[in-house]
Amino acid sequence: MINQLIPDLKNGTGSKIKIVGGAVAAFVILGSLLGSWYTIDETERGVLLRNGAVVEAIDPGLSFKIPFIESVKIISVQSQVTVYDSLQAYSKDQQSATLKVSVSWHVPPSDVTKVYSQYQNVSSLNDRLISRQVPTQVENVFGGYTAVDAVQHRLQLVNDISNAIKKNVIGPIIIDSVQVENIDFSDAYEKAVEARMTAEVQVKTREQELATEQVQAQIRVTQAQAEADAQLANAKAEAEATRLRGQAEAEAIKARADALASNQNLIELTKAERWNGVLPTTVLPSGTLPFIDTTPGKSGH
Repeated sequence: MINQLIPDLKNGTGSKIKIVGGAVAAFVILGSLLGSWYTIDETERGVLLRNGAVVEAIDPGLSFKIPFIESVKIISVQSQVTVYDSLQAYSKDQQSATLKVSVSWHVPPSDVTKVYSQYQNVSSLNDRLISRQVPTQVENVFGGYTAVDAVQHRLQLVNDISNAIKKNVIGPIIIDSVQVENIDFSDAYEKAVEARMTAEVQVKTREQELATEQVQAQIRVTQAQAEADAQLANAKAEAEATRLRGQAEAEAIKARADALASNQNLIELTKAERWNGVLPTTVLPSGTLPFIDTTPGKSGH
């Protein structure tokens, strides 16, 4: 009896093992089938590895791989920004400053295999290439500017820092742009700059006021000169009019004198013209009656 049960138990256990084994095998096969295909996003590239060795770069889209033998590592190729909030630097005139610098960069799609082979991922790439160079290059470039020049010629400062970083960051990476978002000097220096700027504004204001006063003074001088010229012109006109009147009167008197001198009868005519025809009513004892010679043709010679 017991001997008969043992084979039955063995047969039952064997069946269960076969069932479990079949289920595991099916699961493995299904997992292998599902894991044999994958997709790559447009902002990424894939690096196909076969037994750990780099085979090729995979473009965006649907792709397949051999289960258990091949694997895919994803490398981002989209633009990324790394921000450095507290970079310390000294200006040419020994003024300390804290700069905030941001660097935009990306991995060229054609270099994703180099990125994986040399740096494994973009985070390591950033740490080993960009983050090692940015503080040094910012300090070197900023040290060539005085504090005032760094503020007044900020665009040139940014260009110089950008060129220095691009020149010294060498590897499978492209620096798109560099921005100096803030330059923070010490409080004492900023107060000194503020005081100097206030003084310069006051000087400029005073210069503008003086220029305005000079213009106004010139206007007054011009107006006074114009008024004096007008008065002089009036005086000259009046003098000329007086001269002309005197000259006319003198010429008239001379003409009359010449006429009287050349014609004595004109005197008598003038007397006659002015006499009203009435004889004096009173005559002094020693006086004589007025006489007008009315003889025709008498010339007085």
